[in-house]
Amino acid sequence: MPYDWSRALAHLRHRDPALGRIVDIVGPCKPARLGSAQTPFATLLRSIVYQQLSGKAAGSIHRRVLDLFPGRRPSARALLALDDAELRAAGLSRPKVLSVRDLASRAAARKIPSRRALDAMDDEAIIERLTEIRGIGRWTVEMLLIFTLDRPDVLPVTDLGIRRGFMVCRGAGDLPDPAELLAHGETWRPWRSVASWYLWRASEL
Repeated sequence: MPYDWSRALAHLRHRDPALGRIVDIVGPCKPARLGSAQTPFATLLRSIVYQQLSGKAAGSIHRRVLDLFPGRRPSARALLALDDAELRAAGLSRPKVLSVRDLASRAAARKIPSRRALDAMDDEAIIERLTEIRGIGRWTVEMLLIFTLDRPDVLPVTDLGIRRGFMVCRGAGDLPDPAELLAHGETWRPWRSVASWYLWRASEL
């Protein structure tokens, strides 16, 4: 992450002692970056492939999809040149074939911002723009914001792992609803992405 991780942890420990205890248990670790050097097209293609699948199964299908591209470097034009049978044979469901075709069509028409353009946009503008793509919802764009664009203040309140982590953190017996999590998340600004990462870790404790 390009931002000051130590400063973020100091802020979270000070503002939220319960989350601070999770930080102490897990340690000052930084998350892996999920392909920050990739194009937005390649990142979103990967996201569509991974939707509603276990990590192992999704990884296998993603590798087969990459094998369809020259040099395993996905591009919009190369995807549009593939027929549905090839995409289905790689393991994509019919709805996902429609989604990746919509993604490729928009990318080929330059309707998807470049990485440089995304870097100049604020978070909500990016979410609004990219959720126009078939099969891309707010959660998917939030993952791109955190792990690819390195945005420090994103809180995916509908994510089950984060909700479970908050439940563990607060010692509560029930999952918080997104509105409750969003309200409490004001405590963690401007480092909600870092808080999110520790809530994911808390859900695994």
